[in-house]
Amino acid sequence: MSKSPDINFMLQHPAHIFALGLGSGLAPRAPGTFGTLAAIPFWLLMAPLPFFAKVLIIFASFIIGIWLCEKTSNSLGVHDHGSIVWDEFVGFWLTMLFAPAGLIWLLAGFGLFRFFDIVKPWPIKLLDQKVHGGFGIMIDDILAGLFAGLSLLAISAWV
Repeated sequence: MSKSPDINFMLQHPAHIFALGLGSGLAPRAPGTFGTLAAIPFWLLMAPLPFFAKVLIIFASFIIGIWLCEKTSNSLGVHDHGSIVWDEFVGFWLTMLFAPAGLIWLLAGFGLFRFFDIVKPWPIKLLDQKVHGGFGIMIDDILAGLFAGLSLLAISAWV
């Protein structure tokens, strides 16, 4: 039996707060896009850090995200409910790891990440369909972030 999450659900457990992207996943339409938008200020705080520190934060957020997303998914009774957007946070951060500094690159990273997350080209779609639990929720967005990040890297080398 699935629940429709709201602010009360989100506040029932700390895992829900983060899995629902600090409330951004409660957007009635396009929660993944709102989740990605909510990830931007956190990236801007991370951006000045050394590369290795950013990698550690992203890796830790991925590992913790497996638990956060699974806990919230189980509480909702739905695998990868649309309101669960922590995976978008981490996937976007991974995208931006490959981006040069600047607003145009931030916008390009946002657009490319959303593209790969929505379109889900192979093997992203396969992982989305076949891998379950918190790891399954996280891994397709990690791969979308990697595809988007490598695209940014290629574009930045070309221009």
